[in-house]
Amino acid sequence: MGNITKGNIAVVGSTMIDMVTFTHNIPQGGQTVSGDKFLLGFGGKGANQAVMLGRFGQPIYLVNALGTDVFGDSYISQLVLENINTQYISRVEKPSGVASIWVEPNGQNRIIIAPGANNELTVEHAVSAIENIPDLVAVVGQFEIPQNVTAAAFAAAQKRGAITIFNPAPSQPINQDLLSVCDWIIPNELEFADLHPQSKSPDSDQVISELAKLLETKLVVTLGEAGAAYVQDDGKVVRVPGEKVTAVDTTGAGDSFVGAFTYGLASGLTVEKAVELGCRAAAIGVTREGTQAAYPTNSEALNILQKVTKA
Repeated sequence: MGNITKGNIAVVGSTMIDMVTFTHNIPQGGQTVSGDKFLLGFGGKGANQAVMLGRFGQPIYLVNALGTDVFGDSYISQLVLENINTQYISRVEKPSGVASIWVEPNGQNRIIIAPGANNELTVEHAVSAIENIPDLVAVVGQFEIPQNVTAAAFAAAQKRGAITIFNPAPSQPINQDLLSVCDWIIPNELEFADLHPQSKSPDSDQVISELAKLLETKLVVTLGEAGAAYVQDDGKVVRVPGEKVTAVDTTGAGDSFVGAFTYGLASGLTVEKAVELGCRAAAIGVTREGTQAAYPTNSEALNILQKVTKA
């Protein structure tokens, strides 16, 4: 599929309330330790990607299920502030999703999610949303909602001519039904190894190209501070370097990449430029604490867009 024109983008994915503890000491089994600082924030891979997309001024719809609890109420209010359309967010009698996050001094994170209401998002609701969102050009998905829901939404998107972009995180085996309707797959290094039949890491161009051929999709691999790599239609791997920054908190970096990359494609940028945009957005976010709160602001997003398009 070629470049797509600018229009509406839908993210079919999760919302999570992030409970973030910064600590010098990770507890062992049965041990209690003191942390350095605690933050309560808005997260979830779906919402993170939607927020990053929205920072570029892109019309965004989030398709999700939230609980009827205080976390759900707070999240709806936050999404409205981010100019994200909440028309297709349903409310269910389940707890809203939460993520417990530990961040170590080097920025490395450890995360446990409890999806809650995210698991109540239905095929019928998601498909209805995708069929009715006007001028739809792209749909983004992840693993924090049921796979059959994402697969159905992607199939409906492809029928409309929209491109489908899947971030296979948190890592788990991908169903063939979902894989068959993914135009793009964007794993990180660990997720790449889990997708590869021999559990190989993306250490060489040959291995990266090999996985793209096996998946029969377009492939971008995020490589942390090394940037990202993508596979061209001819099988050649192109590496885009990352920016050298001091990481404070890497939580949500992959989501900011996916959001910015998707915006790049939706704006008609080349794949290489879209990957560069993703790398620049992620580099800004890891220098700050938090998830969505750490992402490039609207002015910062437009600034890096200008740098990428002029380069």
